[in-house]
Amino acid sequence: MLSELMVRDLALVEKISLQFTPGLNVITGETGAGKSVLMGALNLILGARADKKVLRSGVSEGSVRGVFQLAAPEKVNQLLDEAGLEPCEDGLLILRRVVKSTGSGQQSINDNPVTLACLRQLGDLLVDMHGPYDHQSLLQPETQRRIVDAAGVNPDLKSSYKTDWKVLQDLLSEQEDLQGDEGNFAEQLDLLSYRVKELEEAALEIGEEDALREEHTLAGNAQNILESVSGALQALEDAEGNATDPLMAAKRMISGIQKIYPDAEVWSEELDQILSQVRELGISLRFAGEKMEADPSRLDWLDQRLSTYSRMRKKYGPSVEEVLETLTLSQQKLESLENREQRLADLEKALQQANKTLSVSGKLLRDARKNAGEILGEKIRNHLIDLGFPHARFEIAVTESSASSAGCDEIDFKFAPNPGEEIRSLKDIASSGEISRVMLAIKTLLADQDQIPVMVFDEIDANVGGEMGHAIGEKMAQAGETRQVISITHLPQVAVHGNNHLAVSKEVSDGRTFTRVKALADEDRVQEIARMLGGVKGARLSVDHARQLLENAG
Repeated sequence: MLSELMVRDLALVEKISLQFTPGLNVITGETGAGKSVLMGALNLILGARADKKVLRSGVSEGSVRGVFQLAAPEKVNQLLDEAGLEPCEDGLLILRRVVKSTGSGQQSINDNPVTLACLRQLGDLLVDMHGPYDHQSLLQPETQRRIVDAAGVNPDLKSSYKTDWKVLQDLLSEQEDLQGDEGNFAEQLDLLSYRVKELEEAALEIGEEDALREEHTLAGNAQNILESVSGALQALEDAEGNATDPLMAAKRMISGIQKIYPDAEVWSEELDQILSQVRELGISLRFAGEKMEADPSRLDWLDQRLSTYSRMRKKYGPSVEEVLETLTLSQQKLESLENREQRLADLEKALQQANKTLSVSGKLLRDARKNAGEILGEKIRNHLIDLGFPHARFEIAVTESSASSAGCDEIDFKFAPNPGEEIRSLKDIASSGEISRVMLAIKTLLADQDQIPVMVFDEIDANVGGEMGHAIGEKMAQAGETRQVISITHLPQVAVHGNNHLAVSKEVSDGRTFTRVKALADEDRVQEIARMLGGVKGARLSVDHARQLLENAG
């Protein structure tokens, strides 16, 4: 859950800290007091784009800090691990965002700097935000499809369909390439023929380039190496006073005293070893000299061969492996173009099979959506009864349609809020207040499945009458039994159901306006509910009504 939200120097906020609790947290206050600023601050630590205009007048930077205490941090820890960060310690997660007047900014997770994209990914796991106009998304077919899928469609069915869809699209793309106009076909054929010929003639091999560079280094320094080897051989064997003669003289002298001085035998053996090593060194030097030859033609060939490698890598890939992969793909495509008629015939057969396969996987997915839609539709209808629609009908229609990347079906949420009315598409008949209640029913139902720990409703009760406020408040409180719920509301009938009540106000001091937040309890809460009822401050009737609402809400 979100346990604390600290905001500094944003809009009317100089410095405030909001403490949240499990269950339903309600935030109330007069229009313009700063409630929207608080939701904007929460959005910032969830990865929303920042605008320097949100800064408080006269400051160079503002910040938001959110402290989450997670009961099940596994998914968050997985994302942190992928980002190279340490997991949450005891489920504690701290998000921070700094906005600067220069337009730059900073963001961090547990005091480790991260990208905005990483923060946004994490935010999707932590908080489900639902604003006053988000219910309009419920009218979009894609939103309705996602809701049905989340309600009980096996992800493997969707994955299988997407795989079959991709196979079909790849085949169609190849067919389109082969069926292009003759001019384009001839151009492709010439280009591929040239590329394949050039790469085949280059005959690149993995590992050859490194060996060529090593040989090139030796060949370029062959003369210097030969002179050095010859000089060393001369010093060892050929020159007057070479290295072998004094060693042989020492050997003869030592041999003369072996019989009378026992240690001399050891010296003699050591001299034999030294002489043997000198002879072996001479053999190695001679062999190296014979093998080494300063051949200008070989050096020219090495230059040309290395130049070929360099040219091919520049044209077809940064590595030899990628160049060879380009050759393989080009050979395959050239063969396909050269055998275009046969390949088109083969493609036609493959497309027929791919369409059959897609039709099967599409039907399996459509049947699963129908089943999930029937179950979900009944559950939504039951929730709508609690939300003031005792005779409403709600259905989720899943019908066959042409194939798309999402399936071979169309999904349509149908609604009849009142008895005797024809059931029609939600987009055709529902008011914004009705749509809000349908969305609340869906959010409550899917709360356990999406496993997002925090649900935020920003004035979801807009355009809803006071009588319906009780039902909405009860439904939010119900959702708060398994999730933390935060609701910004103008309806006292909703506010009385909160486990934690925060009131936002503004005051003027020294010519400046400041936003304040206060946790309400007991008499303070009664007075705030009375204010929301529209009564004069302290009026007995409004206060009594407020007490009654709070008592009824329990």
